Amino acid sequence: MAMFFQGDKVEVCSKEEGFLGSYYQAKILSPLNDNTVYRVQYKNLVEEEEKTRPLVEIVSADEVRPVPPPVTFTKATQVFHYLDSVDAFDNDGWWVGKITGRLGSKYWVYFETTRDEIAYPVSRLRHHLEWRDGHWILANDTFF
Repeated sequence: MAMFFQGDKVEVCSKEEGFLGSYYQAKILSPLNDNTVYRVQYKNLVEEEEKTRPLVEIVSADEVRPVPPPVTFTKATQVFHYLDSVDAFDNDGWWVGKITGRLGSKYWVYFETTRDEIAYPVSRLRHHLEWRDGHWILANDTFF
């Protein structure tokens, strides 16, 4: 498990029902209890009572991962294929899904957790990467 420090940019994986499979950008405000939990401030989520104030939460270390590295593509090579695992940016976070089709410049993404299928432009998609044993792994087990 990675250790994070104050100011590190991270993603927090939600384990709440209705939000499973979603990742939210945040920064570490402080590590707590020997790095078993972190106090984070979300980039795109706000407090319910004070809509202008960024949401701050205490989250378990197993819910925190580094921000995935940018994968550089040209317009000609940023192509997704049927059943590729992707993250789609929607509702202030990245949601894990699978490519199910393409129509023009948009890709259809199926989300197993919600059973929704939604079309997204390429600009709101990225290849899904998993953080395992200190390495980024693509769906095809390629290490970064």
